[in-house]
Amino acid sequence: MTLPTADCRAAPGEFAPRVDRARCEGKAACVPACPYGVFSVGTMADADFHALPLFARLKVWAHGKQTAFTPNADACRACGRCVAACPEKAISLERVRPA
Repeated sequence: MTLPTADCRAAPGEFAPRVDRARCEGKAACVPACPYGVFSVGTMADADFHALPLFARLKVWAHGKQTAFTPNADACRACGRCVAACPEKAISLERVRPA
């Protein structure tokens, strides 16, 4: 996991947020934290839900199968605000292309 500085100086698309579906509870703290509109929260697809380990499925089910999605991941500027905002520590930033 890479956590760049909070000054949003990475080029768009250099980093991408990754959501750990086994940890995410869909509380949506990442949505308002992101200044670039990278996140949304919705219901996890059945195939993704069934791919989780048993304990994670129980946890996700208890939260209505809600999870964070990154439909605008290419807009990410790697400020790390989503990582800091997530109460479950379910978000990490990964470099997807060189600077």
